[in-house]
Amino acid sequence: MAMNKLYGPVSVMALMGLAMLGGCSSSNVATSSGASPASLGGTAPMIYVQSARQPDDITRCLQGHASSLRVANLGGAIQLGDGLEWLITLTPSRGGSTVAVQRAMNASEQIPEPEMRFDIARCTT
Repeated sequence: MAMNKLYGPVSVMALMGLAMLGGCSSSNVATSSGASPASLGGTAPMIYVQSARQPDDITRCLQGHASSLRVANLGGAIQLGDGLEWLITLTPSRGGSTVAVQRAMNASEQIPEPEMRFDIARCTT
């Protein structure tokens, strides 16, 4: 199938699942990597997934694909943000990570949503 060649080792089902995910959590995430709580509008994460990969591994991968992301350590959690529209929180959990991705309400499309979803899928599988 052509889709499998396009996405390489990332399974099409994982990408489709991430593309269909909406906010699955109502908890607010504290921000320290650039995105202000007001710009995020107190929104629930648009992507909320479990990954078998460790937070540091996901961080390195995401920075390799979206170099504008800055990293902040929050105790046991890691936050990545571009200061404008994206806030990604990686929390260690049972041999892997919980990944929550929030987007500002008036995002400028510096990193388009489809690109961010693809990077999250690529870096968490």
